[in-house]
Amino acid sequence: MNRDGWIDGLIHRHSPHFDARPEGTAPDLLVIHNISLPAGVYGGEAIEELFMGTLDCSSHPSFADLSGLRVSSHFLIRRCGEVIQFVGLNHRAWHAGVSNFQGREGCNDFSVGVELEGSDHDAFTTSQLDALADLCVRLSKACPTITSVAGHSDIAPGRKTDPGPCFDWVAMLALLRQQGIQWVRPFQ
Repeated sequence: MNRDGWIDGLIHRHSPHFDARPEGTAPDLLVIHNISLPAGVYGGEAIEELFMGTLDCSSHPSFADLSGLRVSSHFLIRRCGEVIQFVGLNHRAWHAGVSNFQGREGCNDFSVGVELEGSDHDAFTTSQLDALADLCVRLSKACPTITSVAGHSDIAPGRKTDPGPCFDWVAMLALLRQQGIQWVRPFQ
C-alpha cells in the first residue's frame, strides 16, 4: 500500500467523490454493500461511471434519480472477482450516507466501503467471495485499526437492505477467522 492508501496490485480508478477523514480518525469498520446498475443487471460500466461522476443519467430510465448524485466506495468487486479501488484508504469515500454504528453517526468518517456487484435477490459468485476474503486479508494488514464489519443495512436500518439476504455472514466470518482475522459483526 502506498502512503495515500492505494493497495498495490488492484485496478485504480481515482474517483473525485471523496474528502478527508476527520483529523486523527482511522478506519475501524468495514461496510459491505451491493450494487447493480440498472438494478439486477451485471456487467457494463455504469457502476464505475457513477463512482467517477461520469454516468449519463439519460442512458437508462432508472438512472434519472441518480442525476447529481456524488457517491463512491473504496472498492468494487465485480461478479468475476475483479477488484477496483476508487478512493485511497486514508480518505473518506461517500458510500454509507446517513448512518450509525454503535452510537457513532456518519460512518463514512471511520469506515472502509466495499461494494459487491449484485443485488438482494441473487447469490454472489464464488469469485467475488474469494476476492472479498483476499481483500479483507490485505485490509487487515493495511488498516490494522479495523475491528468490525457490518452491512449497509446494519448501519442504515430501514433505509438500506444491502448486502441482502444472499450474503452469507456466517460463512464470511468463518473464512476470515481461518485467515486469522478476528473482526466482529455486532449485529448477529
